Amino acid sequence: MNKKIKLLLLIGSALFFIVAGFVYFNFFLDNTKFSKNEFYVEIPTGSNYEDAKRIVSPYVKNMSGFELMASLRSYDKNVKPGRFLFKKGMGNYGLVASLRRNVPVNLAFNNQERLENIAQRVGSQIEADSLQLITVFRDSTFLKKNGFTKENVIAVLLPNSYEFYWNTSAEKFRDKMLEEYKKFWNKDRLSKAEALGLSPTEVTTLASIVHKETVKADERPRVAGAYLNRLEQGMPLQADPTVIYSLKLRDNDFNRVIKRVLYADLTVSSPYNTYVNLGLPPGPIAQPDINAIDAVLNPEKHDYIYFCASVERFGYHEFASTYAQHQVNAKKYADWLNTTGTNR
Repeated sequence: MNKKIKLLLLIGSALFFIVAGFVYFNFFLDNTKFSKNEFYVEIPTGSNYEDAKRIVSPYVKNMSGFELMASLRSYDKNVKPGRFLFKKGMGNYGLVASLRRNVPVNLAFNNQERLENIAQRVGSQIEADSLQLITVFRDSTFLKKNGFTKENVIAVLLPNSYEFYWNTSAEKFRDKMLEEYKKFWNKDRLSKAEALGLSPTEVTTLASIVHKETVKADERPRVAGAYLNRLEQGMPLQADPTVIYSLKLRDNDFNRVIKRVLYADLTVSSPYNTYVNLGLPPGPIAQPDINAIDAVLNPEKHDYIYFCASVERFGYHEFASTYAQHQVNAKKYADWLNTTGTNR
């Protein structure tokens, strides 16, 4: 009896180690073949099991072991699209488990000048491509329903950091951005815009000019106040950033760097040129950040009409209530530009 018990124990132990070895080899033993510590695998929408295997196969040593685990965990019948994290040293259990956990993308965009630029940036980070994104934002039904135009719809895209799943469609991205836009324009901001006689998109358009005019957050309410004074007096805004935008738009070159606006530039034919057109441009000339929008909604109260870049406090401006004082400031700045050799 003792011999039989010992034999059974021996057989049981052997079976245990065989099973344990099988489980370890097929479940937990490193089955990766990539050098990075971790990276993301993207499974497109509509992919089936064969598609998924083709995508992951370059990173898996033993596909038969992976396929066994996929079958045991029913992944072969339930492939999900998305962005999935693979870590070096993962076994088949970990690899298949990772393919069930869609990891969000932290999406950030700011300071873009056109919808095309934003779409390109976003399209490089989610499944929807730039053309799909441009198409849904310029969809006539969407624009009409929400009171936007092709020129001002960029106002919906408030610069911030957002979390999206990689397989987010263009429509879902657009609708989420509209939802965020509506949250941003709360009662307080809407009442302030109404007090200024501006719509939210008009506030955003003016904020884009303020944003381009100065990077100094503490100066933006003063710049906004000067522009609002011009609007109130029926003066043209005469904003150099709108001229720069007009030149880039005319030449279809938004990579161009223009450091100096010339007198000849001021007459460029464009609805965005605020030297030749009264009022605001048809839409934002860039994505203003939230600080610039709030600067327009909370402008500094003063009687300044004019301003130009300061040569004594770089990054800031010199303000004036009279054209005569402005000419003095402007000449000082022009002379400084000439001494630096800045011709364009």
